[in-house]
Amino acid sequence: MARIIAGVGSSHVPAIGAAIDNGKTEEPYWKRVFSGFEKSQAWMRDAKPDVAIVVYNDHASTFSVEMIPTFALGCATEFPPADEGWGPRPVPVVEGHPALASHIAQSVILDEFDLTICNKMEVDHGMTVPMNLLFGKVEKNSHWPCPVIPLAVNVVMYPPPTGHRCYMLGKAIRKAVESYPEDLRVVIFGTGGLSHQISGPRAGLINPKWDKSFLDNLSRAPQKLARIPHVDYMREAGAEGIEMVMWLVMRGALDDKVDEVYRFYTVPASNTAVGHIILENRRRGAKAAAKRKPAAGRHKRAAARAKPAVVRAR
Repeated sequence: MARIIAGVGSSHVPAIGAAIDNGKTEEPYWKRVFSGFEKSQAWMRDAKPDVAIVVYNDHASTFSVEMIPTFALGCATEFPPADEGWGPRPVPVVEGHPALASHIAQSVILDEFDLTICNKMEVDHGMTVPMNLLFGKVEKNSHWPCPVIPLAVNVVMYPPPTGHRCYMLGKAIRKAVESYPEDLRVVIFGTGGLSHQISGPRAGLINPKWDKSFLDNLSRAPQKLARIPHVDYMREAGAEGIEMVMWLVMRGALDDKVDEVYRFYTVPASNTAVGHIILENRRRGAKAAAKRKPAAGRHKRAAARAKPAVVRAR
C-alpha cells in the first residue's frame, strides 16, 4: 500500500522564488535563508519520495473572488506555473499523479469533506517556492524529482477553514493514501506563514515567540494547535498568519507521535518570518520498508531514519 513517510512545513515567501530565479541566493541577505535548507535538501534526496502532496494557497492565480473553493485538489496530469504579473517562474511544469489524486478525492469526499476537483489549474509561488527549497533549483526544461498533487486551501477570503477542519482533513488524506494499492512513498507539505502582515497599520508584524511555540506544538501537541481560533492567528501572527492552518493538514496526515528531524527559523525574508520543519513517522520508514524487502540502498536509508537526530538551525 501507499504510505506517508514524512511531513514538511515551509514558508512560501514569493521573494524567495525571485532570489532563486535571479541568481541572488549567495547574497548575504539571502544566503542565511537558503543555508537553512541545505540539510533539508540532503534529507529529501535521501528520502526519495515517489509522490509529494503540497498543501498551499492560491494567490489569485487560478481562483479569484468570483470562485473561492475552501479545498481544491489538483487531479490533472500537469500543472503549469502561473503568470503572477511578471511572467511565469522559470521552473518546470509540475507533473501530477492523477490516479492517486482521484483516489484521494473519492475517499475524502466519501468521508464527508467537500473538495473541489480541479482537472485544470495553474500553480503559483505558494507551491513552487517550497518545492525549490526542498528539492533545490530545477531548470525550466527539466523535471521535478517526483509527481506532485496540489491541494489549494482558501486562506485569502473570509471565512477560511478552521485549524481543526484542516487537521481532520489531514487524517482523511492519510486514510485515503493508505488505502491506495500501489506501493508509494509519499511526503506531504504544509506551506505558508509564519507570522507576517503585508498591509495595514501592522504591516511588517513578526512574532517569533508565537512562531516558535507553534513549531514546538506542531511536533508535540498538534491537537492544541487545532483548537486555536482564527482571531488568535490574526492578533498574534498578523493577517497573513492565518496561512499557518495549512501546516495542520500536513500534521494531521502523520502519526500522533513523530520524530522532529530538522527545524529552521529566521526573520525576516522580505517581510515574513521563515519557518521550516521536517517530521517523520516513526513506524513508516524502517518497519514498513523492511516488510517489502527494498533495494539495499533504500533499506539503508530507512534504517538510518529509525532513530533520527534532531537538528535545529536558527
